[in-house]
Amino acid sequence: MDIQINTVEEAVFMGKVAEQAERYEDMLTFLQPLMKKSEELTGEERNLISVPFKNLSGNKRTAWRALTAIEENPKYEKYHEKTKVYKVKIEGELKKICQDAINTIDNTLLKNASSAEAKVFYLKMKADYYRYTGEVCTGKELEDVAQKAEESYELAKKAADTLPPTDPVRIGLALNYSVFLYEIRKKPKDACKMAKTAFDEAISGLQDLDEDKYKDATAIMQLLKDNLTLWTSELEEEEDK
Repeated sequence: MDIQINTVEEAVFMGKVAEQAERYEDMLTFLQPLMKKSEELTGEERNLISVPFKNLSGNKRTAWRALTAIEENPKYEKYHEKTKVYKVKIEGELKKICQDAINTIDNTLLKNASSAEAKVFYLKMKADYYRYTGEVCTGKELEDVAQKAEESYELAKKAADTLPPTDPVRIGLALNYSVFLYEIRKKPKDACKMAKTAFDEAISGLQDLDEDKYKDATAIMQLLKDNLTLWTSELEEEEDK
């Protein structure tokens, strides 16, 4: 790309421009000076950096799920070999963007994180990208990435103990860790327990939050509640069989 980014201020501005244009690969390029900043990033800067990784990986995950649905449809069986090759291509692209996110966190972002909130944010993010990788893996490869995801979630959980139960970063960690337990580890009871604990601990302190944090916390808590409703219903159905 011919556009030269010389300062962090320019990186942030052009990153936001690329976000508005939904050009997430460009956004990732523009934000490189911000990612290499030798001091801890602000909450806004952390959120900005997460955007291109989230959208690029999200597109690949959506594509992979679409291919899986087509592959499993008997109507398209004669195209199985072609869809299989295409699916493997998408898997490779997803694994690459996930590894890029993990490398960025390990090589720079986490090293410069001093506050508990920043550490939890990055460790959770790292675990999430191992989880996304695990969604397209099987066998030993799945076990390896699941172990790495769980290690990062546990480190994040330990760091989050110093944050109030109402902190959106802490609640977000509980949400994503519980999803990992449910979808990757296949431990629905553990997932429900984690989600319910986080919800119950947070709800009593909501009145003490400022308006912005209140909105963030309650939005995540609603997702926790939705997951709990779905998961407990599925557990009850299994028990009734």
